[in-house]
Order: sequence, then structure tokens, then C-alpha cells
Amino acid sequence: MPDATTTIDDLKAVVRQFAAVRKWEPYHSPKNLAMALASEVGELLEPFRWLTCEESREIVNDPVQREAIADELADVTTLLMHLSNHTGIDLSEALRQKMIKNEVKYPPPA
Repeated sequence: MPDATTTIDDLKAVVRQFAAVRKWEPYHSPKNLAMALASEVGELLEPFRWLTCEESREIVNDPVQREAIADELADVTTLLMHLSNHTGIDLSEALRQKMIKNEVKYPPPA
């Protein structure tokens, strides 16, 4: 499933099916999903803890660290997809709207 050809809807369908087969839906309240997401973001931070900015850029060249970071990014993405599924929030539209707000809040330098 390469990024170039995979849609957000594709990802949402994959995680929806994964959870359905395991009968996890009763546990997937927005609160529980948001809490799980926060936990996974914390796990994503672990490989970067105490690194310099340059070291944090280089760490992905280590195959073991790269895999660990990729796993945590996947966990974060999975939970974002679940949260979007359970709230009915369209991620593409939410991002588009937020970028409009950010254009006003953070104008480019003059």
C-alpha cells in the first residue's frame, strides 16, 4: 500500500475491517481512541528522546531505529483512522480547513 496510490479511505477501510474481525468496536469510543492515540504518540517520541536535532535527522538511517519509528507512525496512523471512522470527521477536509486557518495565523515572512 504505497502512499502514492493509497487513499485515506483505503486506510480507514483497512483499520475498520481489522477491528471488526476482532470485535473491538465496543471499545472504540472517541475517548478511548484519543487516549490510545496520546499513548502511541508518546511511544513515537521515545527513539528521539535526548537526541540533538541533527541526531534526530540521522536516526532513520539505522535500520532498527527506522523500523521502530515506522511501527509507531503506523500505530498513530491506525488510531487516527479509527478516530476519524468513529467521529465521522473527514480527515482531508479537516486538514484543508486547518491549513486555511494556519495561513491566516502564520503568514509567510514578508
